[in-house]
Amino acid sequence: MSLLTALMAAALMQAPTSAPDLSWMAGYWLDCSGGREASETWSDPRVGLLVGHSVTVRNGRSGFEFARIAPLQDGVLAYVAQPAGAAPTPFRLIESGPQRVVFANPANDFPHRILYQRAGDVLTARIEGADDDETRSAEWTFNKAQLNARCPT
Repeated sequence: MSLLTALMAAALMQAPTSAPDLSWMAGYWLDCSGGREASETWSDPRVGLLVGHSVTVRNGRSGFEFARIAPLQDGVLAYVAQPAGAAPTPFRLIESGPQRVVFANPANDFPHRILYQRAGDVLTARIEGADDDETRSAEWTFNKAQLNARCPT
């Protein structure tokens, strides 16, 4: 291999890859199915950072999660989850399309994958993986809503 070829190969390996446009996730999203009220709020992307949080209400109890989508120190985009304010757990970007994104962390107990997909004013979120050698998943179907809208009682 010539020196020029080696230098070009090294430059290509260090060239930054462009992050996917996740502006389609921004907004307030509400799921009123399954006897629960679940909402997610996502900021618009700002220099590669989206900040989100979710609140779930069911049977008179509430829970929350903080999340962010941002590059890790190695530059790879990741979904970083903090359910109930726990320590941050990163899920690295493994797939993206115009209105779909998938993050994975096979070392996490559950979930192993986090998927988001949008069709019109519907945002679907899904988590999946194995827990105690049993494959399981959970899915939310959010509708775009006005900020702080609530489910009908």
